[in-house]
Amino acid sequence: MAADGITVNNVLPGATVTQRHTSLIEKKVEQTGQTTEQVEAAMLRGIPAGRFGQAQEVAAAVAFLASETAAYITGINVPVDGAVPAACSPVGPEPYAA
Repeated sequence: MAADGITVNNVLPGATVTQRHTSLIEKKVEQTGQTTEQVEAAMLRGIPAGRFGQAQEVAAAVAFLASETAAYITGINVPVDGAVPAACSPVGPEPYAA
């Protein structure tokens, strides 16, 4: 594919503020009786950057990889996750376990 100018890359978003993110937090609040702040704090403990990502940050990585500037980049995974080690993902088997 690369010989034909086709690049194949992956963007791996971490905990990013989206409607899905909000619904997962709300579900965890209902399941545990914790406050939204408690659930978010538990999630943030697993994110070295100390914050949730923004959709624009994920979109910027995608836009870059789709651009002519990145034409020589292929076959990579780009984590956009606030430096979460793969083995310590806050998602794990149960999304956003507190």
